[in-house]
Parts: sequence; structure tokens; C-alpha cells
Amino acid sequence: MALYFNLRYLNLSSNALRARLPPELGSFRNLSVLDLRNSGIYGNIPGDLCDSGSLSVLQLDGNFLVGSIPAEIGNCSSLYLLSLSHNGFTGSIPVEISKLMKLKILNLEFNNLTGEIPQQLGTLENLLAVNISHNRLVGRLPTGGVFQSLDKSAMDGNLGICSPLLSEPCKMNVPKPLVLNPNAYRQGNGGSGDVSEPAPLPKSKHKQFLSISAIIAILAALFIVLGVLVVTLLNISARRRIGLLENALESICSSSTKSNGPAVGKTVIFTPRTNRKTEDMVVGAETLLAKATEIGRGVFGTMYKAPIGEGRMVAIKKLITSNIIQFNDDFDREVRILAKANHLNVLPLKGYYWTPQLQLLIFDYIQNGSLHTWLHERSETMPPLSWPNRFKITIGTAKGLAYLHQSFRPPIIHYNIKSSNILLDKDFNPKIADFGLARLLPKFDKHVISSRFQSGMGYMAPELACQSLRINEKCDVYGFGVLILELVTGRKAVEYGEDDVVILIDQVRALLEQGNALDCVDQSMGEFPEEEVLPVMKLGLVCTSQIPSSRPSMAEVVQILQVIKTPVLD
Repeated sequence: MALYFNLRYLNLSSNALRARLPPELGSFRNLSVLDLRNSGIYGNIPGDLCDSGSLSVLQLDGNFLVGSIPAEIGNCSSLYLLSLSHNGFTGSIPVEISKLMKLKILNLEFNNLTGEIPQQLGTLENLLAVNISHNRLVGRLPTGGVFQSLDKSAMDGNLGICSPLLSEPCKMNVPKPLVLNPNAYRQGNGGSGDVSEPAPLPKSKHKQFLSISAIIAILAALFIVLGVLVVTLLNISARRRIGLLENALESICSSSTKSNGPAVGKTVIFTPRTNRKTEDMVVGAETLLAKATEIGRGVFGTMYKAPIGEGRMVAIKKLITSNIIQFNDDFDREVRILAKANHLNVLPLKGYYWTPQLQLLIFDYIQNGSLHTWLHERSETMPPLSWPNRFKITIGTAKGLAYLHQSFRPPIIHYNIKSSNILLDKDFNPKIADFGLARLLPKFDKHVISSRFQSGMGYMAPELACQSLRINEKCDVYGFGVLILELVTGRKAVEYGEDDVVILIDQVRALLEQGNALDCVDQSMGEFPEEEVLPVMKLGLVCTSQIPSSRPSMAEVVQILQVIKTPVLD
């Protein structure tokens, strides 16, 4: 029994336990992480769950828990992540949560919580993210802390929550009753309340050619017509640009190499109208690569920059064929899934070329290069990245990863987030490259992935090398956390000296614990706001937790970054 009382980490998520929470859990004096998400847990939360005071992570999302959240939750003095979403909790949010001074993330969405949010929660200085959406809450938000800039999505679906910045009274968000014209019907003369004929409308001195509703309908129709015209013109412009790309690629590919002889291949160009254009042709793809310039190498192949006419360039990824799917139908199916990714911060896949001996992926060429170049290989003509640009890159990358994780089922996991896979356009908007290429491996398992991504040393989540841990989106969160620290410090994830090896995560954590965190901030970026840089640095360390369930999701990371960003005052 003593062995169980020494338990520190308990993860039974995504099981079919169909049981109540055992009250004995409160006796596990060393238990710091309890993850029972989506496990069929029902009943109430035991009041003595936090008796030990050692619990730092409590995740009970997606179960069948009911009743009120116990006031004893305030005894979890070490708690920094409390997630109880997608259950059936009722009653009010306990004011005792305000005792959790270490709390960073609070998720209570999709329950049946009622009443007002305790104003005392505004005193939690370390609280970075809150989600109380889809409950039955009313009243004003707390006036302090994270609640002052809470995102609208974190409050949606309640009866009537008002921002503390508004002076007008809160309005209940309930359906309005149908109000009829009081003069539309008259009672009978006998006063019995019987419905009689409609009362005649008063005559106007002037004829009213169009009613107000008719005018509104006409204006709406005009707006719709204008919208259709604008969309049509945009589609024509987009098809014209894509047509130029198709013609250029086909003209280049159609010139076969005489030395090697023709090889039968297939070029697929994705278009908005058909999602794909397929041409079976005799091509010499080496002709395309012969005109190309190498711009980078990765675990899946080499990236080239190639001209396609009219001064335009594309990026061509020549895949390493030894471990890539060899059958065209399988390859086509997986690549078409990746081509559906359409987000400002994701590098769009324009098409591919396939033969059994050669596979190419075709992307837009991003002229500003990679984040790695700007941080670690910057030429004299390249100015240092300012903090506003670094923050833009941080939140843009987070939004792109959150999109890949949330918009696809199963989610698209990158597995290889690092600065060389973040490309920057002319406005320093980040574009995530090389996403989802692990889907092209014939055997999609953790062992293949671990061996393929050794080049990402310093970014690789520990579970990628541990057979006992499940691999999911939290691998990307870990790599993103390292990327945050790289942006803040300007240092590489791993630096090799003559006598030692410096791990960026360990270095930043040590300085932060000593109270000297600002000593590791990259001074080349000039002035920076400490109230933004320090929380971002702390977020990077939270994302790189050794325990996957202790890391926030990328959607939560986006929300935290939106809170951290200092509002610009007019």
C-alpha cells in the first residue's frame, strides 16, 4: 500500500472505467497529476480529494460528473491546472477557487453552472486562461486579472455575462417573446374577450409606396448581389493565377530529358473549383529540378526554389522515397488531406508530382526565408527581429497549430516543430511548413517517427522516445514551447560548446528560478515590454512540461497569448 501512496502521476484518460471517483485519492500524499478525462467517471467530486495538498493538475473533462463543485477544491493549494469541462456540474462556481493562488488555467465550459462568477477570482494574479462558456452564468465578470481581457469565445453560451468595462446593465441572453401589434385585434363588444375582426389601420394622408420591410428586403438583396459579384471576381482572379501556375509547371514538366528517357508520371494541381487537376503525361521532372536552387534540407527531403515563368517562384519539396508510401492511390489520398489545410499561418500545398521513383510536393515560395535564418544565420543586411514581430510570429504559429489540431479528424500533428520549419512572409507572418508529412510514412507509429526526427533534438517531446506514453497533439505543444524560448532568447534549442552542452529549456528555467529571467532575453531586439516577455517565457516553460497532460492545448495557448498581449492605448 505504501507504494500506491507514493504515486505521483496517474493518467487513466480515454478509458471505460464507469466508476465513481474513489475518496481514497485524497490520501495519496504525493499525487500531483490526476488525469481521468473521457473515462466514464460519474457521480460527485469527493470533498476530500485535495486533502493531501499536493495535487497540481486535475483534469476530469468529458465525464458524467454531477452535483456542485465542492468548496473543498480550495484546499488544492498547489493546483495550477483545473479542467472540469464537458460534465454536468450544477450550482455556482465556488468562491473558494480564489484561494488557488498558483492556478494558471481554469476550464469549466459545457456544464450547467448558474449564478454569478465570484468577484474574488479577479485576484488570482497567475491565472492566464479561463473558459466558462456554455453554462447558465449571469452578471458581471470580475474586474481584475485575466477577466479584464477575456476572449468572447470563453464566455459564449451563457444567460447573460457582461464585461466589467461596460457601464450599462447586464441583459439576459434569452429569446425575446413575440410581441404583436396591440391594435391588431379587438375584444368583442360584450367584453367577453372573444376575438373579433382586425381593427382597421389608420389611413395616411399620403400613399406609402414601399413599406419599411420592403425597403430592407431590397437593400439586403442589393448587398447580396454585390457580395456575389465580389466573390465571383475574386474567384476569377484566383483561377487565373492558378492557371498560370498549371501552365508553367506543365510546360516545364513536359520537356523530357533525353539522356534518361521519358518516365510516365502524374502532376496534380489543386484548384478551388475542382480541388484537383490531374494530368497523366510523359515528363522529365529532372528538368524542373535542374533549374532549381536548394534552399533547405529536412527529415523528409530537400527543398528547392524553382522559377515557373513571369518572374514567379515556387518551392519544390523532393521527398526521400525510401520510406515514403509507394502506391499512388495511397499517396494521393494522404496528400489531398494535407491540401485541405487553408489557414493564414499554414503553408498551402499547391500540388504534387508522382512517379514510383520520384515524388515532389509543390508549395508557394515564401520570400523572407525561415525563422531559423532570422534568429541564427542573419546577414548584415537583415535587421534584428523586433519584439512586435517576434510576438506576431509566436501567436501566428500558435494559431496555425491550433487549426491543424482542431479542424481535422484525426488531427494533423506536425511532430517536427522547429524554427527552420517556420517560414516568414514579407510582413513577418509565420507559415508552418512540413506539417503532416508523417502521414506519408507507410507505418505510422511512434518508433518510426522517433527515429526520423532525431534532427529535431532539443525540440522533441520526451514521449516520442518513450514507448509507454501515448503520442498526441501535446508533442507539438512541447516543440512550440521550445520555439517560444528560442524567440525570446535568440539562442538555439541546443548549443554545443567545447566542454559542455547547453539545453535552452534548462538554462531558462534555472535563470527564472533565480529571479534573473531577463538576463537571457535577446538584447538584439532592442526595447521590449517586460509585462509581455516574462509571461511569454513562462508559457514556454509550461508548454515544455515533461508530463504531456500538464501542457495546455494549442487553443489554450492562443487564448493565453491573447491575454498577455498588452492592449494598445489610443
